[in-house]
Amino acid sequence: MEQPIAYFSAEFGLDAALPVYSGGLGVLAGDYVKTANDLNYPMVGVGIFYRRGYFEQRILEDGTQQAEYPQLNPVQGPVVEVLCDDGRPLEVEVPIGDRRVVLKVWKVDLGRVSIYLMDADMDRNSPADRKLTDQLYGGGPETRICHEIVLGIGGVRVLRALGLNPAVWHMNEGHAAFLSFERIREYSARGVAFETAVEAVRASTVFTTHTPVPAGHDSFDFSLMDKYLGNFYWQMGATRERALQLGAADQRFNMTRLAVNTSAKVNGVSRLHAQVTRRLFHFFTPEIPAADTEVEFITNGIHTPTWMAKAFKELLCETLGRHWECEVQTNPKAWQRVQEVPDERLWQAHQQAKREMLLHLNLPFPTDCLVVGFARRFASYKRANLLFRDIQRWKQIALNAGRPVYFVFAGKAHPADAAGLQLIREIYLHSRNPEFQNHVAMVENYNLTIAKHLVQGVDVWLNTPQKTMEASGTSGQKAAVNGVLHCSVMDGWWDEAYNGRNGWAIPGSTGIPQDQQDDQDSEAVYELFERQIVPMYYDRDEDSLPRAWIAMMKESMASLAGPFSSYRMLSEYDQVMYQPVWIRSRNFLANDLAVAKRVADYKAFMRRSWPKVRILSVAINNTPLAGKTDNIVEENLHILIQTRVYLGEVWHKDVRVEAIISCGPCLQKVVDLQFTGDREPGVGEFEGVVTTNPSDESQPTIRVRVFPVSEEFASRFELELVTWSE
Repeated sequence: MEQPIAYFSAEFGLDAALPVYSGGLGVLAGDYVKTANDLNYPMVGVGIFYRRGYFEQRILEDGTQQAEYPQLNPVQGPVVEVLCDDGRPLEVEVPIGDRRVVLKVWKVDLGRVSIYLMDADMDRNSPADRKLTDQLYGGGPETRICHEIVLGIGGVRVLRALGLNPAVWHMNEGHAAFLSFERIREYSARGVAFETAVEAVRASTVFTTHTPVPAGHDSFDFSLMDKYLGNFYWQMGATRERALQLGAADQRFNMTRLAVNTSAKVNGVSRLHAQVTRRLFHFFTPEIPAADTEVEFITNGIHTPTWMAKAFKELLCETLGRHWECEVQTNPKAWQRVQEVPDERLWQAHQQAKREMLLHLNLPFPTDCLVVGFARRFASYKRANLLFRDIQRWKQIALNAGRPVYFVFAGKAHPADAAGLQLIREIYLHSRNPEFQNHVAMVENYNLTIAKHLVQGVDVWLNTPQKTMEASGTSGQKAAVNGVLHCSVMDGWWDEAYNGRNGWAIPGSTGIPQDQQDDQDSEAVYELFERQIVPMYYDRDEDSLPRAWIAMMKESMASLAGPFSSYRMLSEYDQVMYQPVWIRSRNFLANDLAVAKRVADYKAFMRRSWPKVRILSVAINNTPLAGKTDNIVEENLHILIQTRVYLGEVWHKDVRVEAIISCGPCLQKVVDLQFTGDREPGVGEFEGVVTTNPSDESQPTIRVRVFPVSEEFASRFELELVTWSE
């Protein structure tokens, strides 16, 4: 690809000196572009320069979080103003309702990769508009829609002003989805019909979703869309109804729906998260089973050089060779050589990182005692207080005179999240409780610098989300590259990573009331600390080394650092998302958008014709067949399925007819029914055979479905049209 990947994200966590991030989404984006820079991969980042960033946190004596928003001075930060060839500042305009807002552009130069950040704080804007880009995730729905117009529409215009024509457009979360509106508008300005423009945009766009709950996906009232983008619909060559239809869901305009409808590929950020996302997106298309929703997964990873402690970098250079860092970028298996590092040297490096953490964070913990870290955004589903569900049980673990355990917490809660604020208050008051004898600490103003010290210096990294609520999580990955052992609910990335020898697994209860789930999960945590974690840490040999613990540290690094690095992640995005979409895009755009026009026309025809398509009849004939398996005679069932489908003007080769055979709640077979003739005008006849061995308790249930297909679709159900038998 000669042109870059355009990577749009509402936040980028690059350095504590540039606080235009709030949590995992931004830190992941920062690690990702750093990785592209390391590998000289063609990429350009697009985001927003928030003049007051995300808030700084102060915790008052009563545990109340106080949010402060100091003004950022770009001159003192790691950004430079982008200038035109004539030396003037680069500026772009975006439509915000009935006015035009001018945006200045700043650049973060990583070396080979640049990130462009847009800023509305300019004299040419009104006082209100100058504050549009003040705070990350500040304000209400009107502020949010303005931010997303700036990010999506403004971001495209910035890249155009820079003379860039990206090969693939990557939306990191739905915040950036208005980029599709702007790109459709560009095609419309060239005289391209709206539906053709949609296909051209879709062919070159990918979408990554990170949010496993409906409330986390931005949506706006249609009236708000009209207020801020009402003058934009006609510029896209669309009626109001058709433009809004791109994101319509549950009587609102949903940014995730817009992103899905204008992307060739969609992915979640862990295997489990993809499964959750399929069920979540089933809401958009209830006629299509969740299992058939096209969501791939690429599990998040971390930028190892950013997160590894200096002591560990020096140790690995010393023991594995000075070129080890380059080697592991392209060969994850190279991490297996960690097993060669002498135990005493590994332990010394860990102890050094631990001492530096205690010093920099001013923590009153002994170096030779077990320290557990818990640091992340304080949201109720992350359950920062799970450890304290049974205070007496916790005290028995923490205050054991011979084997004490110390706990350090850090994290911010969104100022509007009452439950998260209460969690901070609760943890902070525990840290001030004399009865706990300084075994709990709360570090305020969590940021990238504090995060680095914590993941490098604690002994155990604890993660206790409600299962299926953690899309991926990467903090445990950052801990793992420093030999810190992970103890987590089997959610997100840990569901793929845990092998029984590289940390500890909390099963995570599901399908029961929340209080009961919390009781069971806290009990599991206490059991792990009492029976495994604490005994293993304090079991020392004659050299005062915890050999079993060190063995687990090595296994953790060897098994986790490579597979869960951002180098592997970028390689997967390239192979699974970018390269196929780039090829698809070239095909769609060639010969004056010939394929895009053909697909648009085909879809328009199908949408007009599909209401008449119906399944007229389904005939099922069962025939017992004798079968032998290992000399055991089994009674199989030969099922002949025949169906008649009224297709009207639709050609039988443009549909797929399938029989769905369900045997119980989990076992399901899909059988293609082949076309056998059309003895009646407009009626196609299809049939197929399946052999089953149903149990006495579970007789097969059969339904037939028909849906349009095309070799030029990116997914089987791209048109979202399906007709079922009764």
